[in-house]
Formats: sequence, C-alpha cells, structure tokens
Amino acid sequence: MTEILTHLAGRPVIVGSGLAGLIAALTLSPAPSVIVTRSALGAETSSAWAQGGIAAALGADDSAGLHLADTLAAGDGLCDAGAAENIVADAAGTIAALQRFGVRFDRDGAGGLALGLEAAHSRRRIVHAEGDGSGAAIIRALAAAVLADPAITVIEGAEARQLIMADGAVRGLLCAGAGGDFVLPTSRVLLATGGIGGLYEATTNPAGNFGQGIALAARAGAALADMEFVQFHPTALDSRRRPLALVSEAVRGEGAELINERGERFMADVAGAELAPRDIVARAISAEIARGGRVFLDARRALGTGFASRFPVIAELCQEAGVDPGLQPIPVRPAVHYHMGGVATDLDGCSSVPGLWVAGEAASTGLHGANRLASNSLLEASVMGMRAARSIAGSDADGSLAAIPAMPGRSNTALVRPIVSRHLGVLRNAGAMHGAIAALLPLAEEEGPASDPAVVALAIAVFASLRNESRGAHARTDFPLKHPAARRRTMTVAQVLESAHAATSQDFARSA
Repeated sequence: MTEILTHLAGRPVIVGSGLAGLIAALTLSPAPSVIVTRSALGAETSSAWAQGGIAAALGADDSAGLHLADTLAAGDGLCDAGAAENIVADAAGTIAALQRFGVRFDRDGAGGLALGLEAAHSRRRIVHAEGDGSGAAIIRALAAAVLADPAITVIEGAEARQLIMADGAVRGLLCAGAGGDFVLPTSRVLLATGGIGGLYEATTNPAGNFGQGIALAARAGAALADMEFVQFHPTALDSRRRPLALVSEAVRGEGAELINERGERFMADVAGAELAPRDIVARAISAEIARGGRVFLDARRALGTGFASRFPVIAELCQEAGVDPGLQPIPVRPAVHYHMGGVATDLDGCSSVPGLWVAGEAASTGLHGANRLASNSLLEASVMGMRAARSIAGSDADGSLAAIPAMPGRSNTALVRPIVSRHLGVLRNAGAMHGAIAALLPLAEEEGPASDPAVVALAIAVFASLRNESRGAHARTDFPLKHPAARRRTMTVAQVLESAHAATSQDFARSA
C-alpha cells in the first residue's frame, strides 16, 4: 500500500542532504519544504567527505577574473564561459551566506579568512573549515540549522525511486521508506543527489552514489550533458579501505612531492609539477602504475612531524593504513572523485523538464567543462543550491495528484560496476567503450535492479564513444590529440539508447 502524504502536498521536495540540498532548504525558509534523504541528514554525502574547501577570490592579490581564468584553463576549452563567470562572481556572497547559516571558516593570525592553495589555482583562495575536515564541518553546521528550522520537514531513511509525471511535467515523487512506500504530491522537485562514484570499484565517493538523480531525471526525459567527463582524483590513499580515502590536493599545495618506488620525482618537469591539473597528474600516476610501479606522496620535507596538526583527518586515515605521513611517503593511486557531467541545467538550476531542478554534482551547468578546478565543486553546490531555491520560490505550486505508477525496485550496482571499472577508466579507447556499450545496453533496457545504474553508465559510455579526442578528464589512447572544433554535447536517454543500438549494430556488422 502506497501512502499519499497529503499534508505535505504542494511543498517543494529536495532529494539529497549534501551541501546543495541543505542550503536550498535554508534559502527557501520560511517557506516550507521537504528534504528526502537516503540516510541520516547530511550523512553518506560526498559534501561531508570533502577535505578541500570552497574556492573564492577573497585575497588582496586575487579577483573573480583570475579565478575565472583558472577555471577556464582547467576546463580545457569546454567550460560555458558565461556560466563560469556568473557562478565564480557569486563566491564572496556565498561564503558570507554560509557564515550566516552557522559555518565557521578557519582564520589566520590576523583574524581574516585563512586562504589555502590547491592545484591549478594561481592564487591562495581556498577557504577551509576545521583544516582538512571542511566538508564535514560545513555539513554539520547546515544540518543543525535545518533541524532547528520548523519550516523544513526532513524524511530520513527514504529513497526516491521515480518522478511522477503528467503532461510532461513533474507532479510528484514516488519514494520507498523504512515504514513503507509513499508519494509526495508536488510540482517542484530539486534533485541534489551527488555523483556517480559508486559505479566504479575505486572511488572516493559514497558507494551508494551511482547517479540516482541523473537516472531519475533521464527517465523523466531530461537532457543530459557532458557525461563522459569523469574526474579521477590522482591521490587517493592506496589501501584496503573501500571507498578509498582521499589525500587532499591541499597536501600538494603545502609542498608534498610525488615520487615513484625508485624515489624519482616524475612530475618535476611537467608544467605545474605536482600542482598541474588533476587529469594530467592522474594520467602520470596511472602510467607509473601501468608499468608495474608504485606511487607515493612524500610530505616529509614539506611538513614532516607537523603533518598531523595541518591535516588531522588525513593523518588519521594514514595511520589506519599503517603509514606515518610525517615519517613515511603515503602510497596513492587515482580514484573516481567527481563527475563534471550530469543533468543539463540553466543558471537557475532548471532542467529541460518543467518542475524539475537539479543542483550540485548531479547537474551540469557548464562551470567545470572537461575538468573541474579544485574546490569549485562546493562553490557550485552552494551557489546553485541557493539559486535553485530562489527559482523554486518564484514558481507556481501544485499539489494535485497524478496517476501513481508501480514502485520500482531498489537499484543494485553489482553487475554494472565491473563493466564500468574495466572499460571507462582513466585511459579509454574505442574497443573498450564499445565493449561497455554492448554489456550495458541490455541491462539498461530491462526492468531490474541494474537498470538505473546501467542507464547512467551507458550514457557515460555513449558520450565517451562520440568524443574522438583527448580533452580534460577524457583521455583516449586511440585519439590522443584535441579536436580543433570541440563542443559540449547534450542528449536525452532516448538518444543515448538510439546511439547505443547503432554502435552495437555496427560492431555486429564489422564482426560478421
């Protein structure tokens, strides 16, 4: 029996309780809203696991223009320059808003905001909270503010399974909770569900994040953008822990060096060295590992015994793995960390589906292009969460109920994860991508627990197969050069499936 929560009808529904979702609810207040979250509020979110902080041009030697230039350079020619300029310009106001909501950022000796340096930034502009525990500190403060706000209804332990549609627009959300299935009648849904790291075996993201929001939006007909661009963080802690723990770029920002098992600093002659863009560093580390070597992050000279005081969370994770980072090099390897692609939105967070907004990592605004600049993710989540909330507040509410579909089952990534990990890693080629498409297509088209994860993974594979170049986080061994006329791409799930069928038919014809 599916319960209809009529007492909440018409309220905006926010799916996810990471930074984008929490700040959206707080921005909507005192207007009432509902947060649906899979676990406890703020738990199991990539935001809470973020060690890096928020990029904001606040220093005397910095400007929004310099921040924009660094963003465009990291995006490798595929940023939407207008969107990037617009979002970066809101950074200072976003930091102020977070402080009003109770976030306490780290201060320097003079009482000003302490500004850190991360890869591909030309200035120190990373605002932290509690050192390398920035994400957890930010989420803790916002979650407390949400729980203290009577306008916000929080439904924990519930999973959004399907958008209810009528005449091409959102009319509700079908959810599965601990107490049974329920429906939230609403014409306004914000998806803030995070990334796709759970599709891979090696990831720094919560394992349950396989792109649920992308799947929900895609099934409802929303356009997807830039799905091929999956960022591999170059320095995940190489240990038995799953998901892998992250060794923040801020460690390299403090002077730590990358060395191989022979003690060679193999990034020394690369532009930017250890602080080169993430795709360059990830490829270099992957090449060392591919030849049978190992890679380490050596902070002994830069930080020594002061490592634990500067990076207490990372130091604890290293100790758990049997490494003293003040005295020993830290073993590292690339792992999926962030998805630049997602549901295509405008600068108000609106998707192509009426009544559906998307913010944070599940969205693709064009800010990141082919490769996200470090610490622009929490900036985007904050800016776009607030903008989506303001857009929602200015829209019409409708709590009338549409026909309720059958409840889909719980998703499971077990069949999809090995395919994605094998074929859609740091280095790609046509054979691997077509292999992924052939394996994922039947899973995406059947009604089963692998269906939604397979749809998201299939979109990544199809988008990747259509990009015949190497750019940003998308590296092809069979197309190592950049295409002179590269552009962003958007597709619906129907177009993804059509392209997948065409690809498999061509493979069949070639093999006949």
